[in-house]
Amino acid sequence: MSTAASIAKPPVQNITDEEIKKQSQFKEFLKRLASNKLALTGGIVFALICLSAIFANVIAPYGYLDVDPANKYLPISLSHLMGTDQYGRDIFSRVIYGGRWSLTLGLASTVLSTFLGIIVGSIAGYFGGKVDNVIMRFIDVVQCVPGILLTICIATVLGNTFPGTIFAMSFGGIWGTARMLRGQILTVRKQEYVEAAKSTNNTTLRIIFKHVLPNAIQPIIINACMGVGGSIMGASSLSFLGLGVQPPLPEWGAMLNDSRAVMRYFPNVMIAPLIMISLAVAGKYEPSLFCCATYPVVLTVLSKEKLPS
Repeated sequence: MSTAASIAKPPVQNITDEEIKKQSQFKEFLKRLASNKLALTGGIVFALICLSAIFANVIAPYGYLDVDPANKYLPISLSHLMGTDQYGRDIFSRVIYGGRWSLTLGLASTVLSTFLGIIVGSIAGYFGGKVDNVIMRFIDVVQCVPGILLTICIATVLGNTFPGTIFAMSFGGIWGTARMLRGQILTVRKQEYVEAAKSTNNTTLRIIFKHVLPNAIQPIIINACMGVGGSIMGASSLSFLGLGVQPPLPEWGAMLNDSRAVMRYFPNVMIAPLIMISLAVAGKYEPSLFCCATYPVVLTVLSKEKLPS
């Protein structure tokens, strides 16, 4: 017997067509992402912000509640990379920790609004008829109210609580998701595979979640990903108005609210959270947002006005 024949052949791996398809799709995704430099840069920046928030206790040199009144309003230095605020708290540490609240509010409100919108849109699109008419007329009425006004009203009623802020921001996003999904389902439910599922006595829930939703949810996923930036901006807006996360928690909008009185004299107190908000929402809004957001601060820095004695 020859030596080649005595060597055992390695086992042949049986790779299914579905696995090959998934691998090809993932490679195609990576290829398209690498070719889009702007998307790649935005993804890396957002990932770094998320990682810094997760490991804030490792990265931040101070605690976000560490107070040192003797060192308030210190300028940027090696010991305080972004200076200190009116209580002597390190701004860099508070900005890093603040990402936990701002990102959690943005992601949680987006997930909640998408989930509830899927439920409402599925009911309206699949059942149609009077159910669809009632739901759509209600959505028309709700969407007549400006989104920020609706959010402020709900936040005022629910109070300045973390869950209340999440629900207030997610409530306005439910109806756009529901309307979009309803339009997709109206097309999908007429397909032959849906009719075949009905003829085989499948339950309504099984038809919706197994046959209808998987073929109609792609635009919803894209819309949800794009909505995270808007939710982060909304959370910061509520906190800036005093309706969201309250001090001393270092949410970015709350930090902006605290710095309003001294922004002319100590602009670093406001610039730090502005930079983080601008970077976090740059995927949804244009990069020019940073210029627009920091323009008032830059204007005051260039002014001749001095701190009154």
